[in-house]
Amino acid sequence: MPTTNRIVARARATEGRVTRDLHERQRRWHYRVRRGHVWFDEETRRVHRRLKQGLPAFFRESSLINLLTTPVVYSLCLPLVLLDAWATFYQWSCFPIYGIARVPRRAYFVVDRHKLAYLNAIEKLHCAYCSYATGVIGYVREIAARTEQYWCPIKHARPVRTPHAHYQLFLDYGDAAGYRGELTTLRGRMRPPRPRPG
Repeated sequence: MPTTNRIVARARATEGRVTRDLHERQRRWHYRVRRGHVWFDEETRRVHRRLKQGLPAFFRESSLINLLTTPVVYSLCLPLVLLDAWATFYQWSCFPIYGIARVPRRAYFVVDRHKLAYLNAIEKLHCAYCSYATGVIGYVREIAARTEQYWCPIKHARPVRTPHAHYQLFLDYGDAAGYRGELTTLRGRMRPPRPRPG
């Protein structure tokens, strides 16, 4: 089996394990997800409400350094929103020209921690912010990865730490003939799926 096929097979097996693990955690912590909504059973909600920390205790127990650095953390909000907006504009305007399937933005933004009754208002705000920030980074990374596959699908000479999902499909560094022969094929893999007739 070619190396790329083995990598894809391993990735699918890993996805299956992740799904099984998720179902096990849902069973263990007594929640289920239906149509994008999370539901806990009544007893679990009662336990969660009992474990919620009030705001006075939260501030009293927070370290001073955490409180002082919070504005620095939240100062990233504006650049993240601008990056999100600009990357969305870029892919909507350029990807159709290149024949690249657009990245589904919604798939990268999972905001569900506010449903946890054991979090107070500030903890919920922190969780929503972190969910948005990591969503933007994941979303933009996928847009960049598809762009890289289109314009320069060549592996680096040195190892890359945590490469994106497309990287293993790229051509080896120094494989000039492969680059000239496979570039069109690699670009074609990113085309939007054709609508089924009927």
